[in-house]
Amino acid sequence: QVQLVESGGGLAQAGGSLRLSCAASGRTFSTYVMGWFRQAPGKEREFVAAIKWSGGSRLYADAVKGRFTISRDNAKNTVDLQMNSLKPEDTAVYCCAAVSTLYISRRSDEYDYWGQGTQVTVSS
Repeated sequence: QVQLVESGGGLAQAGGSLRLSCAASGRTFSTYVMGWFRQAPGKEREFVAAIKWSGGSRLYADAVKGRFTISRDNAKNTVDLQMNSLKPEDTAVYCCAAVSTLYISRRSDEYDYWGQGTQVTVSS
């Protein structure tokens, strides 16, 4: 029903910036919530940020609060994650996810659709 494709990953130095994008296609609706999750090898998947498709009700994990910003673009079919002041511990595969709901969730098992992910590597 919904296809998600991430882009924008790559290599950055500590203190640098990267901008990730999640493009949605298929049956999308204004009630969808879009979330970003990340997972490093040997670690559990963790919540990063989420936003309503309408552009409001933002939510951030404590580990990225003040450094990352989630937003939607003018086309209203792409959600971006601006990552500033990057740290080596931000290194992970970043995935976007979607669920048709009005309520933002930090739980990965409450999201129905997932992208393949994009690698982010931060060197010191």
